[in-house]
Amino acid sequence: MADINYVSKEGLEKMQKELYDMKHVQRPFISRQIADARDKGDLSENAEYHAAKEDQGLLEAKIAKLDDIVSKSRVIDESKLDTSKVMMMSKVKVRNLKSKQEMIYMMVSESEADFKTGKISLKSPIGAGLMGKKLGEIVEIKAPAGVVQFEIIEIKL
Repeated sequence: MADINYVSKEGLEKMQKELYDMKHVQRPFISRQIADARDKGDLSENAEYHAAKEDQGLLEAKIAKLDDIVSKSRVIDESKLDTSKVMMMSKVKVRNLKSKQEMIYMMVSESEADFKTGKISLKSPIGAGLMGKKLGEIVEIKAPAGVVQFEIIEIKL
């Protein structure tokens, strides 16, 4: 059961929309490109045909991968989450003890991670370092620039 991918409802919906687009918009478009290129004659020297076939292969690989992730995804019931410690879906406010800068991170699965919006993967160095920690704890996280100390100042959903 280690293959289960826990996600938010919004995260699952986003992946399902992307999968639908790939299957029902992009796939037929590439099929039409292949058919059009095939109609142009000799396939051995038809660069359009070969490019479209390559695009088709890449798209099918993406579809298979995303299909697999979606099939293993489970939506987390936020009403059952505990805010006494950092866990999946927690919004954690931390203070960098050296720079005194405060940041808010939302703990999400790898498939939902987006650092620009403050969503970090549980498996990232910061995410892994914060997981399971409680309010007021000081956490040391190894980063490329060295060890960074964070104080957990708020945990909420």
